[in-house]
Amino acid sequence: MRILLSNDDGYFAPGIAILAKSLAGLATVTVVAPERDHSGASNSLTLDRPLSVRESANGFRFVNGTPTDCVHLAVTGLLEEMPDMIISGINLGANMGDDTIYSGTVAAATEGYLLGIPSLAISLASKAGRHYETAARVTRELVERFQKRPFGEPVLLNVNVPDIAYEALKGLEVTRLGKRHKAEPVIKTTTPRNQTVYWVGAAGSAQDAGPGTDFHALASDRVSLTPLQMDLTHPQQIPVVKTWLSK
Repeated sequence: MRILLSNDDGYFAPGIAILAKSLAGLATVTVVAPERDHSGASNSLTLDRPLSVRESANGFRFVNGTPTDCVHLAVTGLLEEMPDMIISGINLGANMGDDTIYSGTVAAATEGYLLGIPSLAISLASKAGRHYETAARVTRELVERFQKRPFGEPVLLNVNVPDIAYEALKGLEVTRLGKRHKAEPVIKTTTPRNQTVYWVGAAGSAQDAGPGTDFHALASDRVSLTPLQMDLTHPQQIPVVKTWLSK
């Protein structure tokens, strides 16, 4: 089995190193990740300049582009053989609910999915980063399950793992995305040179976090697995818009 690893935290991030080590005995693992942190990059592609690929001392390859660039470049031109699975992570911090729209971690996995490859986005749901090994072990078990029972079609799974010891996990749950309240307002401040600048405000707190959501699973110390799709069509509004145009 061949696995392509990427992320949005950069090739030097501890999560991707721990994940590569965990999967090494299970598959042929190749790492192609951004040269710097691209958190919040979403599905952006670099189209205004060429991209370069370099190799670090540990054999990880890194690209001067976005997470999506890394996966797209690897699959369509860099790798000699198509990977059987693409895994993005381990991200430091949750990617739940509305976060998935902005997430570079989810975007890297999405690119694999759009290229027809089963893909996982793995996030450790904490900024403390105490239990990367828990997320790595969960990921390994998912890969082992995939090897025994592969999906018959491309799949994109958004996986969020509680930042607790593996033994404290209370299982895995297939979930839907919850929703957040709207984000906090931007923070206006002044630089030492008296320039006005703005920081994007913090994400809103959970709003739709009831049973069945990713938020609820994490709050219950369970791993959340949410199948995602990329069809953005709002089918219920098609007749509404048709009626609006006809009048």
